[in-house]
Amino acid sequence: MILSFHPWFEADKNIICAGRNPDSGDLAAIKAADAVILNQGCYKSLYEMARDNCANVFPNYDARFKYPDKIGQTKLFQNKGVPLPKTLTFRNTDSFINNYGGYSERLSLDFPFVFKFDWGGEGENVYLIKSVEDLQDVLQKAAIYENTGQAGFLIQEYIPCQNRSLRVVVINRKIITYWRVLKNREGFCSNLSQGAVIDFDSDPDLQEMAAFSVKSFCRETKINLAGIDILFSSDAQIKQPLFLEINYFFGRQGLGGSDKYYKLLVAEIRGWIESL
Repeated sequence: MILSFHPWFEADKNIICAGRNPDSGDLAAIKAADAVILNQGCYKSLYEMARDNCANVFPNYDARFKYPDKIGQTKLFQNKGVPLPKTLTFRNTDSFINNYGGYSERLSLDFPFVFKFDWGGEGENVYLIKSVEDLQDVLQKAAIYENTGQAGFLIQEYIPCQNRSLRVVVINRKIITYWRVLKNREGFCSNLSQGAVIDFDSDPDLQEMAAFSVKSFCRETKINLAGIDILFSSDAQIKQPLFLEINYFFGRQGLGGSDKYYKLLVAEIRGWIESL
């Protein structure tokens, strides 16, 4: 019996668990299932219930919940030995000040560098730091967030990349790649929400290289539904894909819109079931 918690995938039994924690009825259904299909935004409580009580669960979110948010992803990249920009992580402003005294010259990173809060996506809560004054301003923002219970940030080497990043979308066996290019040279984040445009065609060799690296990474981590962001330094003579971020919730514009995405997702879920 196939059990689906995903509203777009019709199975032998369908349950909607969005916006709530699972209950005893959900547990009984999971225990009776041969495979469980979860919605993309499932709570950790539902995922853990499914993983603990059914041998086959899609998507595999082990890495998402074991290595949460940007700090967790950095640790995952480092543990798996994939190339990434030089990154320092901090749980709060006190840990930064205790280690570096608030002075950027002790960071071993030259201006400009990138400051990212631990949460957010699609270019939100990301800042290009060009001076000590910029750093002081964003640390003040971090202290304000901490007073509301939100804490954690990372400081990352700035990679010159001609205002573009590569999105590698993984949907089970399917890999789709496309550049996001920011035409506004005064901008910083090459996200579609920030005004970037999609380019499917440029540098196919780099796209292929990134797809190969992401496939290897996903085999190691078991990730099978995510959009992974990759940078290539425009200054490097020998190109290598630098892992930037994992998006478990990702935009669908580059996939042809929501309808095309869901058709592709359903087809890949069926393929995953057939492979069991």
